[in-house]
This record gives sequence, structure tokens and C-alpha cells, in this order.
Amino acid sequence: MTRPTRQREQDVERTRWQGEREDEADEAEDDIDFEDMDEEDLVRTGDGELIHEPTGIVVEEEQIDPGPEWRAFNHSERQSKSRVGAPTTQTMHDKGLTTTIDWKDKDAYGRSISSRKRSQMHRLRKWQERIRTKDAGERNLQFALSEIDRMASALGVPRSVREVASVIYRRALNEDLIRGRSIEGVATSALYAACRKEGIPRSLEEISDVSRVDRKEIGRTYRYISQELGLEMKPVDPKKYVPRFSSELELSKEVQSKANEIIETTAEKGLLSGKSPTGFAAAAIYAASLLCNEKKTQREVADVAQVTEVTIRNRYQEQIEAMGIHS
Repeated sequence: MTRPTRQREQDVERTRWQGEREDEADEAEDDIDFEDMDEEDLVRTGDGELIHEPTGIVVEEEQIDPGPEWRAFNHSERQSKSRVGAPTTQTMHDKGLTTTIDWKDKDAYGRSISSRKRSQMHRLRKWQERIRTKDAGERNLQFALSEIDRMASALGVPRSVREVASVIYRRALNEDLIRGRSIEGVATSALYAACRKEGIPRSLEEISDVSRVDRKEIGRTYRYISQELGLEMKPVDPKKYVPRFSSELELSKEVQSKANEIIETTAEKGLLSGKSPTGFAAAAIYAASLLCNEKKTQREVADVAQVTEVTIRNRYQEQIEAMGIHS
């Protein structure tokens, strides 16, 4: 009888001691102002808790897991367990929120439907496509976004550029900048601006090759839109053209490094100011190919960069004089 009584007394004492320690910790925590904590002293643990390292106080402990409650180990499992559709996208006029009727003429069990049902589904698809755009403004937006998608596919630019171009076009539409200008011209200008913003430069010549408007109209519309929307565009770095041009010319990494060195050295001396970045990069590649004994003709380089041989010769002479190299 004595031992259980002593055990109960020890448990009571231990509980009282733990309660006192927790009260002291709460008082110490109340004395500390979390706003005065130095961010360098805050450490994020593997469990997601944020701890103040000098005092050991847990600043954040309740982490919300935004992921699903189920587990999947391959793509097919992930697709079968997912209860959501595709994410919204700016590249579609309705942001991808509308549903579509499947083109397969089959029922829920995968069996073929009758000819009467097939004709009925054909009419439903036609009317659904018609009612997706409620007015002329949405039809124009749909056409413009499809043009952006077509040109972006032809240029081989990533998905992020298409999203940015769609956002720029929507902003221009909301600001009523389309009035008096062609839809193709504004869409092409938005794509050109998106390429520059995302650091994937494409020259106006490359953009105009896949567009239905000429280079002059693209440049004029681009300047107008960028000014009205306040798009901050940095000058294009010629070095960003070097890998693509060198790859098309089948030049080595050594030539690319030498071309980048030529561009850096001559740009520091002020030769890049007022010059076309594509022509400047093409001339540097031509000079680097000569220095590395991987000679390419001016015509070959000009065709890849879509500049004239005269431009390459002029930039080439300026660059080798600045570098102190005798031709």
C-alpha cells in the first residue's frame, strides 16, 4: 500500500514541477518582443518550425500543408486521384475555365453511341463553341491570343513568354490601346515585349518572319504600347544571342567564350551604344571564329543573325581596333 501512495506523490510532484516550468517559459516569452528579434537568429527547422536560436522560443509552429491528403507514385496514379482540372491560364480568352465536349463519340462506359446521338453531339459542340464568346470583344481577344500562341510556337519560346505576352495584350485591351491598330500588330508587339522581359530576346526580323505584319509596324506599335503601359525594358545584351547563333553555325564553346569576351571588352569602351545587338553579336562571333581557327564567312554569319554583311564588316572593324587586334 505504501508504494502506490509514494508513486502517486511523485507523479503529483512531477506534474507541479512541469507546470511551473511552463509558466516560467510563458512569462519569459511574454517578456520578449518578437518584432525586435534579429532575422539572422531565426532558424527554420526541417519540420517547418521557426525557432529563435538564442532563446529557443518557437516563433511559428503550425504549418499548413497545401498539398493533397493522398499519395501518388507515378503520373497515372496522380491523374486518377486528382479532383481538380487544369490551372487557369492567361493564354485563353476565358482563362480555361469553361468546359468542352469531348470529340470522342462514346458514352461513359466507352461504348460507341448511335448515329442519332452523334449528330446531336455534333450540334452541341458547334453551339458550345459559338457561345464561348459572348461579344465581338471576346472574339477579337480569342483571335489575338491564338495568334500569340501560333507565333510563340513558331519561334520556339517557352510557356512563360506566352503567358506574359497574353497579360500585356490584355492590359493594352483594357487601356483601349487597340483602337485604330490591327489586332495582329498589337499581338506581335506584345510577344516581342514578352520575349525581352523574360530574357529570351528575338530580333524584330525573327518576329516579323512569323507575323502577318511588317517589321516597321511591329516596331512602331511596340514603342507605343511600351510607352503607354510603362513597360520598363532594358537594352538587350548581345551576349544572349551568342549561344543561339553559335549553335546554328556549329561553333565550339571556345568560340562562344571568345565572342563573349570581345563583346564585354568593346562594350566597356562604349562601342555598343546606338548599335544593333544582333549585328554586334554577329560581328563578335565572326571575329571569334577567325581567332579560334573555325572560320565562317560573313555571309554565313549574316544569314543566321539576319543582318547584312556590311553591318558585320563595320562592327568587325570597330571591334578588332578596340581590341588591338590586327586583321
